[in-house]
Amino acid sequence: MIDPHELVDKLVASLPDLLPHARWFGGKDRPITAVRPLRTTVVGDLVHVIFEVEQPGRTENYQGALSLSTGAWDVLLDPEHNGVLLDRIASGHAVDGIVFAHEPGTELHTGLRGRPIGVEQSNTSLIYGQQYILKLFRKLARGENRDLVMHRALRSVGCEHIAQPLGSISTELDGDPVTLAMLQEFLPDAVEGWDMAKTSVRDLMAEADLHASEVGGDFAGEAQRLGHAVAKVHADLAEALGTQVSDEDAADQAVAGMLRRLDEVAEAVPELGQYEEPLRAAFAEAREHIGQIPIQHVHGDLHLGQVLRTVHGWLLIDFEGEPAAGVAERNALRSPLRDVAGMLRSFDYAARQLLVGQPDDDQLAYRAMEWTKRNRAAFCDGYAEVAADPRDNAQLLRAFELDKAVYEVAYEHANRPEWLTVPLSSIARMTSGGD
Repeated sequence: MIDPHELVDKLVASLPDLLPHARWFGGKDRPITAVRPLRTTVVGDLVHVIFEVEQPGRTENYQGALSLSTGAWDVLLDPEHNGVLLDRIASGHAVDGIVFAHEPGTELHTGLRGRPIGVEQSNTSLIYGQQYILKLFRKLARGENRDLVMHRALRSVGCEHIAQPLGSISTELDGDPVTLAMLQEFLPDAVEGWDMAKTSVRDLMAEADLHASEVGGDFAGEAQRLGHAVAKVHADLAEALGTQVSDEDAADQAVAGMLRRLDEVAEAVPELGQYEEPLRAAFAEAREHIGQIPIQHVHGDLHLGQVLRTVHGWLLIDFEGEPAAGVAERNALRSPLRDVAGMLRSFDYAARQLLVGQPDDDQLAYRAMEWTKRNRAAFCDGYAEVAADPRDNAQLLRAFELDKAVYEVAYEHANRPEWLTVPLSSIARMTSGGD
């Protein structure tokens, strides 16, 4: 059998070359200057490794695993190796500081192998049979993972719009808790909201003479039900974790955060420069509306890829918060309008995804905007069935949308330059008085 420490030494030496090709590695925009192992644990035939990746301006922790018998890397994806994770969660096992635990009152089936979902990026999810899904948090943050905390809180008040949490894997680094994975119920009939929206847009684009309301794949009914579900989750989070009223300091910090993001992105993306002045004006205007409003825990990174449609209704998933944000920022109380703004931006993305990289076509652009407006309105209608209509605070909602679009500019510039036109065109429209 291979010595685990030798395996880890070889792995650390090779990671600067391997990591940029891993879907889940979030540091592809900068060179890797150093990799250091922080914790090595043998679990069955797995050698679990937590390692620190140093890059210019940041240092982050990640996890992976090798096979003790073959030395193969990233065997968390291998069904021959990953069944041990579910078995240990079911038994409540602990190994050298790694704690496998099931939620109170939960009984789990064992002996299942995990098959990976290949479409994810920042995390890795394994499906066991038709019952369970285990999300492995690839980039690790100190403190209990927000996704697990939020799911437990929502379960405590009987929220109907989440997949129930069933277990977890955790450890400690330098005395700080670290969540490695979360087990949830798997819903095999679920369809991602992004896929449903894309299908609806394709149906519309294929019909030259029909309006969005006349196409068979019209999404507006689902958008309304989704708005209702999001408002219900906000209400459940408020019940479980409480609310506050934003004070002057919180308002100043929120606007300062918008301006700081704008400064950073404008420096990195010259194309944003022409919109700086109207963006600053919009954020300054928001300052007049952001004080003395209810704030609470929200989803934090809500879009069509974070919602699932089942036969019973819509579910919200992935409550970790914005990927680029630090732990303190993710855990901060915010206006629920931030989640609404994120979903409204996602409708714009869904409508325009077929236009990316294509020659300008005024008719298709018009139809994309028609689809966007219809579904934005439907979502807000559904939200207003449960809570205050987001459109009643139009200036603040607009500022949150613009802030999200600035974030999107940074993301697309770093990861998908061909998509940069999507957020930039939205910023141009919103800052010129367009809908």
